[in-house]
Amino acid sequence: MDNEIKPEKHSIKAYFNSLLDMRSNMLSYSELHDMMEENTIIHGANMWILMLAILIASIGLNVNSTAVIIGAMLISPLMSGILTMGYSLAIRDLAMLRKAATRFGTQVIISLITSTVYFTLSPLTSATSEMIARTSPTLWDVLIALFGGIAGSIGNTRQKTSNVIPGVAIATALMPPLCTVGYGIATKQPGFIFGALYLFVINTLFIALSSFIVMKMLGVPSHRELDAKKQKRINRIITVLIVVTVVPSILFGAYTVYLSVLDRNVSNYLSSEFVFAETQLVQSSTDKRDRVISVSLVGTPISDTRISELEDKLADYDLADFTLHVTQNKTIEGADSDKVTIAVQENTIRELQKQLDEEKEKNESLSESIEGQVDCASLAKMTESVFTKLRGVSCGIMSGANGSRVLLTGSSSAALTDDELDTISNFLKAESGLDSADIEISVPNSDTEGDTDSDTDAGKTEGTSDTDQRD
Repeated sequence: MDNEIKPEKHSIKAYFNSLLDMRSNMLSYSELHDMMEENTIIHGANMWILMLAILIASIGLNVNSTAVIIGAMLISPLMSGILTMGYSLAIRDLAMLRKAATRFGTQVIISLITSTVYFTLSPLTSATSEMIARTSPTLWDVLIALFGGIAGSIGNTRQKTSNVIPGVAIATALMPPLCTVGYGIATKQPGFIFGALYLFVINTLFIALSSFIVMKMLGVPSHRELDAKKQKRINRIITVLIVVTVVPSILFGAYTVYLSVLDRNVSNYLSSEFVFAETQLVQSSTDKRDRVISVSLVGTPISDTRISELEDKLADYDLADFTLHVTQNKTIEGADSDKVTIAVQENTIRELQKQLDEEKEKNESLSESIEGQVDCASLAKMTESVFTKLRGVSCGIMSGANGSRVLLTGSSSAALTDDELDTISNFLKAESGLDSADIEISVPNSDTEGDTDSDTDAGKTEGTSDTDQRD
């Protein structure tokens, strides 16, 4: 009986061994090395394919098309260089590492130039949701790069080709962040530059790290033995790079989770506590910075005691540090039995007036602060000296509900092109430190007079240009 059971146990063990064996159908070590060596060579065809893929990805980002972006990622040849860098670290071949890094760096530079040129020439300057999604990497992006890199490294060592590498290219998204960096350079928006570049660095580093891990697991032999001191220094550098890269993503991820939990707690609080027989919650908003939950109620006004109870309930939903602001309206029955909602409480009017007064004081103090920081006279003189067509230039700072902006007025010896107006606008914003600029330029001896308004919100130019010329 025992003799019959032993072969069965052995077969089960063999089954699971074969099931999890990464060495089956693997390239020989020499074939693998030859393939990685080939990945360090710069081919003109690959560079052309890369530029075309970058252009396709840039167009996809520009028109907010996910399908086009995926197509570009399938074309991109960026992945092979990253896997080769991880392989060269695993076998301690520093010469191969330098060649792979040189090729990859060349690809990155070409990609940035191509995408920057495209977005400079593109008439579509607004950031799309696909671009914005590439500017806030989190811990989940680290995990995607790590797991995707492991899958890609395993697939890259197989004798038979598969769809693993294209799938990893889509999942880890190397192309879109590079194109988004190009958009940030073209539109001079640091937030897009550094956010997308950080995501690209995360993907690159952890795909290379995954390749290193897989090669060690596969037992790829080292081509060179390093002395203990040099090996320790390399390990230390890799560790520092990983820590420096991962820590910000953990913080971003933790903040994303915090916001998600906060939104859920607020939603649960409102849906559970603001249930009344003759009063309805019609509007709510949450100010996460000032820690205020504002609600608008319609119907029979609730008492101050009930409002106090609602404030006490905040702690039950982990919202103890928030304050509750309640605005109440009441309904009356009309002659035709239709309910008409009217604001009747004087405290609501007083609260609104108080808010308006506070905003006015903030705007006035902000305007005074900005005017104290920006020397408008010097800025006007500097602008006139840099842009020689301008005459009689005056500058000032305007403040409103949407923030402060620099205003330039004057005349021009000749009609200004849109590019010249954009250049002047960017110059004013850079020198004043403000995000928005208005330009009003008259052209003497022209049929019409006009002004040009160039508006920028958070570094993004969205403006209209109306220039009338008078002969």
